[in-house]
Amino acid sequence: MTFQMSQRGKEYLKTAKTLLRSAKTMTDQAIAGQLKALADDYERRAEKASRDDVAKASARSVGNVERELSA
Repeated sequence: MTFQMSQRGKEYLKTAKTLLRSAKTMTDQAIAGQLKALADDYERRAEKASRDDVAKASARSVGNVERELSA
């Protein structure tokens, strides 16, 4: 199955990557761990945002087809 990432999802992933880069440079392991956990959260947000955006786009497409058929 191919997964299409929405623009909003891409922005969340970009933030996650930035957080991970920052975590790698940290000398304080507690802060590095918190940054990694936050990056994981942003990765989950990216997946959810993309799924939600695809569902909304599909619903709009179905609505458009239904309107065309009833016209």
